[in-house]
Amino acid sequence: MKNVYIVMGVSGCGKSTIGKMLSKQLRVPFYDADDFHPQVNVDKMASGIPLQDEDRWPWLDSLAGEIQQWSSDQGAVLACSALKEIYRERLFSQSAFEKAKQNFIYLDANFEALSKRLASRKNHFFNPSLLQSQFDTLEVPQYGIHVAATLAKEDIIKRIQQIIEQ
Repeated sequence: MKNVYIVMGVSGCGKSTIGKMLSKQLRVPFYDADDFHPQVNVDKMASGIPLQDEDRWPWLDSLAGEIQQWSSDQGAVLACSALKEIYRERLFSQSAFEKAKQNFIYLDANFEALSKRLASRKNHFFNPSLLQSQFDTLEVPQYGIHVAATLAKEDIIKRIQQIIEQ
């Protein structure tokens, strides 16, 4: 089984940017969980309507199947908000979750910094008004790799690689 790294955090923390950079360093494919959302979820978020757990279950189950396949192939890096513990658990089988905990990469940033980032972001369906709802939902993992999202991108990647290589 190959490692699937989950770059996680609230919207605007840099999951996709860091995930793409990390996938290049690790020479594995990159995937963005947003690309797996059903259109109804995308439409809700674009309208400023926060997703409920019921909206997320089919999306998370689909991602879980993909993760299982990627771990059987060459591994991967997935950018995924994975805000609640129950969401992170849902991405893996119960036996695989304990091992996978070390592969979660939490990009930590405060509301103010991310609010500014989101205000300048263009061509993304996420409505910036939903940022507070993401912070309200967030359950910071007590495991995995934690990195300040406000560091320079190159420094974030260096820190992640240092930890992975230990």
